[in-house]
Amino acid sequence: MSELIPWMDKEINKMRRDMDRLFNRCWPDIGAELFLEDVSRGFSLETFLTEDTFLIKAVLPGIDPKTLDITISDDKLTIKGSKKEVSVEGSGYYKRVERKLSRFSRTIPLPFHAQKSEIKATLNNGILNIVVPKKKPQKALYIKIKTI
Repeated sequence: MSELIPWMDKEINKMRRDMDRLFNRCWPDIGAELFLEDVSRGFSLETFLTEDTFLIKAVLPGIDPKTLDITISDDKLTIKGSKKEVSVEGSGYYKRVERKLSRFSRTIPLPFHAQKSEIKATLNNGILNIVVPKKKPQKALYIKIKTI
């Protein structure tokens, strides 16, 4: 239906951007993008918590690994990326070419302090797997008391 009314899609996208800005201005740390994700912009995400790791599985079909960024700050892991699509309709002298750049971003709060240097990510057949190991508890440090 929205393709029948060309202005409607632009208005809805403008409203979504305005709402994103409002939420980010008022509550920058709650991850408003999780609540306002559009199906066309978002991606499927599964998380699993084991005794010593946190596993994240994201479905990203057709995504080039060079366009993905995974960052960790504090106790939040962020997956950002983009996907370029080009569609050509017609033959000979083409009648229509559409280019689309989709950007996506998800921030996942980590349930524990992570061993940041040991995080591993693999992308295989459109499935991104991220393994976040739990930071091992530090051994107690004994302090020797000197008598004066």
